[in-house]
Amino acid sequence: MCTFVPMVSSINKSNQIAMKKNILDFNLIANESLHSAYALMKFSPVQGTLPEMLPGQFAEVRIDDSPTTYLRRPISIHNVDYAKNELWLLVRRAGTGTDKLASLSCGAVVNMVLPLGNTFTIPTTQTHQPLLIGGGVGVAPLLYWGKELLTKGIRPAFLLGARSKNDLLQLSEFEAVGDVYLSTEDGSIGEQGFVTQHSILQQQFSYIYTCGPKPMMQAVAKIAREKSIPCEVSLENLMACGVGACLCCVENTTEGHVCVCKEGPIFNIDRLTW
Repeated sequence: MCTFVPMVSSINKSNQIAMKKNILDFNLIANESLHSAYALMKFSPVQGTLPEMLPGQFAEVRIDDSPTTYLRRPISIHNVDYAKNELWLLVRRAGTGTDKLASLSCGAVVNMVLPLGNTFTIPTTQTHQPLLIGGGVGVAPLLYWGKELLTKGIRPAFLLGARSKNDLLQLSEFEAVGDVYLSTEDGSIGEQGFVTQHSILQQQFSYIYTCGPKPMMQAVAKIAREKSIPCEVSLENLMACGVGACLCCVENTTEGHVCVCKEGPIFNIDRLTW
């Protein structure tokens, strides 16, 4: 898979990086229904090769032929396979726009602006013991990040949560990258309850990365603070433009209000007012 080395090696204000933004057309080469509400969509550039993209970044996807969808939709970069020239997006059917996107047939051409946003903090040592916590479609950015950690000789642990066994996504992909722990609200697989109630959290990790519903991330942040574990969250605020112009995604931080699409979506919890 990806073999490049990200340009960030230690934590800073927002892990911002200077990367060229591209407006590109992609061919849809595979559309796999993972669940009634989720689709795994694989794309390849119409021309040329994929630009460099880092874990945690996202794409703004144009939705064509959807009369009520006027703005692009922000979708986390789920995986990048440079050998196959493939970009993977994990799409949740959340409304008219994403339903239209997830319903496309192979061969469709989709326009995207990418890569946008910042990246996770890169560990400085191979003794790093990270825990990656995802809930629902929030697992999307964690697969690519886990693969990047593995290329650095760091095997991550994943804690994935959902309502039931049928709502958990791509377990085999995650199991190929690291140790996977599961939590379901109905107890159909793994431990019953929320991810924040899982027994794995009794262990000490050197870093926590998380993405999912905001209440879940706030609960994870509280645990990380109590255990003095550095923690980064991938915020999922509504992002219409992706470049900080529309002010749809503003988040209050210790330094004032900032646009998540421009300053994030990855934030160290010390910058947040949660």
